Amino acid sequence: MTTTDKTSAPVVNPEAAKGADIAVDPRLLVREQGFAGYLSEFKRKMRGGDLGSIPVIIGLIIICVVFQSLNSEFLSAKNVSDIAVTMVATGMMAVGIIFVLLLGEIDLSVGSVSGVAGAVVAVLSVTHGMNEWLAVVVAIASGAVIGAIHGFFFARIGAPAFAVTLAGLLFWLGFMLQLLGDTGTINLDSDGVVGNLTTYYFSDVAAAYGLAAVAVIGYFLSAFLDTRRREAAGVPSRPVVDIVVRTVILALFSFGAAFMFNQYRGLPLALVLFLVVLVGTDFVLRRTSYGRKIFALGGSVEASRRAGINVTAIRISVFSIAGTFAAIGGLFWASKIAAANQGSGGGDLLMNVIAAAVIGGTSLFGGRGRTWNALLGVMVIVSIQYGLALEGIATPINYMITGAVLLITVVIDSITRKTQKTAGRA
Repeated sequence: MTTTDKTSAPVVNPEAAKGADIAVDPRLLVREQGFAGYLSEFKRKMRGGDLGSIPVIIGLIIICVVFQSLNSEFLSAKNVSDIAVTMVATGMMAVGIIFVLLLGEIDLSVGSVSGVAGAVVAVLSVTHGMNEWLAVVVAIASGAVIGAIHGFFFARIGAPAFAVTLAGLLFWLGFMLQLLGDTGTINLDSDGVVGNLTTYYFSDVAAAYGLAAVAVIGYFLSAFLDTRRREAAGVPSRPVVDIVVRTVILALFSFGAAFMFNQYRGLPLALVLFLVVLVGTDFVLRRTSYGRKIFALGGSVEASRRAGINVTAIRISVFSIAGTFAAIGGLFWASKIAAANQGSGGGDLLMNVIAAAVIGGTSLFGGRGRTWNALLGVMVIVSIQYGLALEGIATPINYMITGAVLLITVVIDSITRKTQKTAGRA
């Protein structure tokens, strides 16, 4: 006689079944054991190489403590506001680089592309009298097209991304110089669209505090609703107490930053735009099928191809995104100096962009990272630069320290990857 009663089914492997009865997802320890669960979960992540943003956050705290002890002006309202505005240009470009790094590739052309965007805006709006808003759109579109061209040679032709973008670095640098002409410099209207990107501040105190409140409430609701969805689906979820603790920490940071901004000129427009970009791109990567395809490609190209992912299209689009954000970053740099000149996109800009993405936690090996890494990484770099500047330390030392921080980060990334392989997670 047959039966559908699952309890009467024979046990093929009693020992395995016994082990299955006591197996518990480690992520549930927090809910079941309280503080002891947090400690156990932390140890598990450390053993598995899942460091997350912990090293960067610790590094930021150390940087603030050291420079504040050396100079009380480091955490002054003016310096904090200046850091927030200065980091946006590099941060925008780092967002685009993160998309490329998630594929396990690199784009060396972003500096030159940013210079081209600044030159395009200056030539069209100043030299030829085009409406500045339209000139901005053309400049950003030019970055997207340039990135797509790089992606085409990489994805369709099969040329290495390193070689393609290195050639792009040289070609677009020359193109920028050609656009600027013999003078080499075109000044921008400091009160125009581009000029206001880094000079406009929301002076009303309600703006900074309002943004902080929106960020805190938005995070709590997002995390809480996600937990409810996961509980309804019967999968491990974050406990409410964990969400509350994280929300409180975010509130302290957000309202503290708002207080500092209001002590100077108010909330910088540049920072608002940067945060909007981070939220939007994070949503794309974590909540859309397109984002999941990018992560999949970074994990395994062949497996992604067999899964039906259009590898060529994703690769081209990712490089186009990198070019787009390089152009946006170029506009912020042009705003910062109120001009487009021959030095735009040069110097240590490319190094800082890549360093910001990597220092923030994005893996050079692909498949791991978030666009919020751009914020953390660029905060580290710009904070070091401003701290050294306050102490009057020469630029060569700045280069050496930034390079050392980048090397340490890459070493940590490599060790983390090996640890994850040992733990069976890679």
